[in-house]
Amino acid sequence: MRALNKYGARWAAGLLLTALALLHVAGQLRIDPVSRMDTFLADLRMRLQKPAPDPRIVIVDIDETSIAEVGHFPWNRKIVARLVTRLTDDYSVAAAGFDIVFPEADNSSGYDVLSALAGDQLKDVRGFRERVDALQQAMDYDGLLAAALRQQPVVLGYNIADGQRKGKLPAPFFTSDTLNGRTLPAVAARGYLANLARLQDAAAGGGIFTATPDPDGILRHSALLMRIGDGFYPTLSLATAAVALQARAVTPAFGKAVDRMSASERANGGLDELLMFIGQQKAPLRIPVGENLTALIEYRGAGGPNGGAFPYVSAADVLAGRVPKAVLADRIVLVGTTAPGLLDLRPTPVNSAYPGVEVHANMIKSILDERFKVRPDYADGVEAIQVLLAGGVLAIALAVLAPLPSMLLATATAGAVIGFNYWAYSELDWVLRMAMTLLLIGAVFVFNLAWGYFFEVRRNRGLVSRFGEYVAPELVARMAENPGQYNMEGESRELTVMFVDVRGFTGISEGLTPKQLREYINLYLTAMSEDIRSAHQGTLDKYIGDAVMAFWGAPVHFDDHASRGVATALRMQHSARRLNQDFIARGWPALNIGIGLNSGLMHVGDMGSNIRRAYTVMGDAVNLASRLEGVTKVYDVGIAVGEATCAAAPEFCYRELDRVRVKGKQAPVAIFEPVGLAHEIDAGTRQELARWHAALAAVRAQRWDEAESLLAGLQQSAPQRGLYRLYAARVAHYRQHPPGAEWDGVTSFDSK
Repeated sequence: MRALNKYGARWAAGLLLTALALLHVAGQLRIDPVSRMDTFLADLRMRLQKPAPDPRIVIVDIDETSIAEVGHFPWNRKIVARLVTRLTDDYSVAAAGFDIVFPEADNSSGYDVLSALAGDQLKDVRGFRERVDALQQAMDYDGLLAAALRQQPVVLGYNIADGQRKGKLPAPFFTSDTLNGRTLPAVAARGYLANLARLQDAAAGGGIFTATPDPDGILRHSALLMRIGDGFYPTLSLATAAVALQARAVTPAFGKAVDRMSASERANGGLDELLMFIGQQKAPLRIPVGENLTALIEYRGAGGPNGGAFPYVSAADVLAGRVPKAVLADRIVLVGTTAPGLLDLRPTPVNSAYPGVEVHANMIKSILDERFKVRPDYADGVEAIQVLLAGGVLAIALAVLAPLPSMLLATATAGAVIGFNYWAYSELDWVLRMAMTLLLIGAVFVFNLAWGYFFEVRRNRGLVSRFGEYVAPELVARMAENPGQYNMEGESRELTVMFVDVRGFTGISEGLTPKQLREYINLYLTAMSEDIRSAHQGTLDKYIGDAVMAFWGAPVHFDDHASRGVATALRMQHSARRLNQDFIARGWPALNIGIGLNSGLMHVGDMGSNIRRAYTVMGDAVNLASRLEGVTKVYDVGIAVGEATCAAAPEFCYRELDRVRVKGKQAPVAIFEPVGLAHEIDAGTRQELARWHAALAAVRAQRWDEAESLLAGLQQSAPQRGLYRLYAARVAHYRQHPPGAEWDGVTSFDSK
């Protein structure tokens, strides 16, 4: 419940973003910019694919070199016939597909002119008519090409053109009558620009080479079949592959019977794939198809002779027989052009000027490999799961995590989505969309980052600002670097706490005017506060009249909190002596302070009422520190520390004062006066301490004579030390009133 209250709003917002993403994936809330981003990512993914050279498909390029060597294009049909003969007879190609249409008769031989002259101006020239008739076959370039095409595996390309029906179409692969009443959506053409009938009749087949780009002008899909009238006609790639593989039929394969199809499935035709039946092979070659009998073109490489996907040879080299036979023998050859002036360069995802002939090469490779990049029927479900996992995990986790782990998790999630998408594309041939998932990851991350900044960080910085009332500026700066680590919530910690009080403050206040008293107390509190906060980075808890309370180890943790407390107490006594000189010079009462220090487990946090709260400490260890401040007056020392503090700060030298049982506690505790850092204590002080501890041991052992003698010597050497006088008086008292054999050497205090 506490987590729900703290993170519920962020979780709800993250899950709402996930729900919106699901609506887009499901097609209920299409967002055009996201769809465009999907297209961009799909193009980028295809550009990242490394081309795998495929020698099975060779492009005979009518390039600029060929035009320079053979002549301007289009070439006469005699040259084309020679090219066909070279490819089929000399190089024995498996199939040749021409990305060229021959819709008009070729009259470039001049035969028609000679025939007209023989029938008119030169009809009286003896033998001229006979000579012209003898040249007819040699000068019939279309006839030469038809003869070269006959009985050869050559496919002629043709174009779709609205408003005209010119040339002869090849036989369709199938017609609407063979669909048994099914509707098969396909790209429909109202006209065509096909080849001369004599050429098409002689060729092994024909194929459409018309490109249909996407609305943005980029060619990403290619039809496999187009509908003209009632017939379904293959594109150049499918027709060429069918001839090369000696296919006996290409038929549609439907997934369900018509009576078992839904209305939407019936409208889409229910077509799953095309089946190409090859020779005597029993299992057909399967060609998956998409909407309108199209397929995604898998571009391999940047295209062109240097693209790396398919070998290119110059048409001039083929005509001259300069190409090694092994390069073309039993290969599928596509004849086309990459010359810029011939306008067969297409904008594609991988190149803005991609050779149109290589588009067909990519499609043929997919047909041969039976590997098309497809969007499976369950793609929407996969994408929905992707959105749910990414959005759900991040919506919950990012609300809880700090900025750096959040960034790492969001980056890892985006990497996982991209990695899965790329793996599915390259290994499973799935085309999945990921733009919405990536945008969702970014949106959830940015939302939580913004929330963290505007709410959490501001709250944390406000918390740090509040701590500025208690701790030194340098600690505030340290806390501001990572405010999330600090809070005012209650917790138990090992800390060191200090109480400071002015001795005889009632008399001081009576001897000063109100204005003087205010200045007196302000100077004193300022000096003590600076020593606490600045010198050893303590936390200033509160002022209690003329008393000061402070502690070390929270909110910023210090392993050496006890050492910092002892060092601060010694420094404060030094500051008090300095202030005393100023006060005496002003004629004010002398300043004497008592300091009590203790270490132990305490409860620290923001405590108080609904009206007023404070960051403070509580516990038995705190109460003992307060008692120790009170007993400093009894032992006439400036500082008294508990044995836990003494043990935790061993670098200081101590004078043991007594073992006491303070009010409210039954267990006795040893108390000590810190003298200074051990390495700074001179030999004389060490000797005095040794004699004192010997005297204290004699008192506890009830060796009164020895104790009295040692104390007399200590009083003589340090007559100002009230501690020695106190113990001398105790020895005298114990002589008169022996404590008995059961005495444990503990002094009990019944008052605070």
